[in-house]
Amino acid sequence: MSDEMNTRAHTARLRYIRIAPRKARVVVDMIRGERIDRALDILRNSDKGAAKTVYKLLDSAVSNVQNSELEWDLDELFVKRAFVDEGPTMRRFQPRAMGRATRLRKRTSHITIELGQL
Repeated sequence: MSDEMNTRAHTARLRYIRIAPRKARVVVDMIRGERIDRALDILRNSDKGAAKTVYKLLDSAVSNVQNSELEWDLDELFVKRAFVDEGPTMRRFQPRAMGRATRLRKRTSHITIELGQL
């Protein structure tokens, strides 16, 4: 049970975010396996739209480690696991010519970042 508690202390999840999973995976792939300071720099300087959201999530994961009972060195942290799952898809319709309609799929994502110590 204590392993499960330690895992929760350094994991951050963002659910139902209105970003397509395909676009969010590009950003998450850039930081997987990187040290925290390097990962934050990559996200800060990225021009991808999802980078700001993933930056906030990574910052939240670091705060989870700081506020936990674990005595982890912040200089030794790295992104152990980072992945994007597909959330529910909102379906909308857009009017088209001759009385027809086209389905629009507004996709959502669940982003998870897990930190580890070197």
